[in-house]
Amino acid sequence: MNLRDLEYFVAVAELGHFGKAAERCFCSQPTLSGQIKKLEDELGVPLFERFPGGVRLTGLGEQCLPAAREALSAAHRIEEFGKASRDPQSGELVVGAIPTIGPYLWPSALAALKESFPNLVPLLREEPTRQLVESIKSGRIDAGILALPLEIPGLDSAELWDEPFLLALPATHPLSSRPSVALPVLEEMELLLLDDGHCLREQALEVCRRSGARERDGFRATSLQSLRHMVRSGAGATLLPASAAQPESGLAIVPFEDPPFRKVGLCWRKGHPRAGFYPTLARKLTPARPFPA
Repeated sequence: MNLRDLEYFVAVAELGHFGKAAERCFCSQPTLSGQIKKLEDELGVPLFERFPGGVRLTGLGEQCLPAAREALSAAHRIEEFGKASRDPQSGELVVGAIPTIGPYLWPSALAALKESFPNLVPLLREEPTRQLVESIKSGRIDAGILALPLEIPGLDSAELWDEPFLLALPATHPLSSRPSVALPVLEEMELLLLDDGHCLREQALEVCRRSGARERDGFRATSLQSLRHMVRSGAGATLLPASAAQPESGLAIVPFEDPPFRKVGLCWRKGHPRAGFYPTLARKLTPARPFPA
């Protein structure tokens, strides 16, 4: 059994046809059919049921398909590691970001990476902090953008920027016309916050503890966009990171005089083949003034 056999097997399983699979794999149909038959003989049982006009997976074939895909994916990643070691500025780079950063960062980040590293192919993902850290540690992704500090053995990081929090209010709120507000103004407020699992929730709760604000009972949003919609509807106020605080109809954004902020950074495994490249990457991801308050 070799990787080419697995590639043929996956192609036939996905297309349900030997001829179409041969076209995808750039080989003749007899060659592909012969290798599939050889693989079945090696296993001692058939992987496909043949019928006029196509094939379908047997029970064993259904069991083998996920493992075959995983093996091909792992082989592809090994090839990418080799390329990354030879030339860290080329090839695929899987970068994750937490959901409260990713949607607001990717447009500018992609432009910066394309300009600085034209041979790099960034593949972008969004995951909550805990899942993102596990993905970095396990090698499912190469690096992640998330809130710091992050003190986890085996991981390294570089700071990207400090991002201030701003107060988001309904446009009809008495404070909406203020040029700025002091943090103690939150003392009498009940703020709308994100649900558990978002690191931004913990950061907002820390601001609440400092200012005397309270969380509004009975509501927890699943995304920053949900928070924005609720504020626009008049349900209450919230804290937004500056990157997500674009003004819109019905929503007022008011800066703090001495704003609380979160520190954003790039994180990676210390033993990663691109470990020496990531500080350079971090500098390219850091605009001179990324998200003005």
